[in-house]
Amino acid sequence: MARSSKSVPDTVQELKDLLVAYAKQETVDPLRNLGRYLGFGLGGIALLTLGTFLLGLSLLRFLQTMTGDVFDGFWSWVPYVIVLVVLSGLIALAISRISHKSPGPADAVLDPRKAR
Repeated sequence: MARSSKSVPDTVQELKDLLVAYAKQETVDPLRNLGRYLGFGLGGIALLTLGTFLLGLSLLRFLQTMTGDVFDGFWSWVPYVIVLVVLSGLIALAISRISHKSPGPADAVLDPRKAR
């Protein structure tokens, strides 16, 4: 029977180091990547929300100032309703485009009709 040149404490220390490295690889690194992914996603959501808000505000100001006397007096509330309808339509469009199942490359392999 061949003996190893390492002592038992060295083997135990090597096993501990191996387990710590494996646990870090399988838990901490994926969480870091997930955090980065979520950070970019939240940043994108914030910028899209700000841009949509500013476009809605610019549409409101356009309707209030560039339409002349059309929306004066009693009709002053109409531009707000128009902007509300446009923004609600954008929200409805965004919600309708949300899919519960995200297709991946494996789906195209499993179902050749989707690969076309």
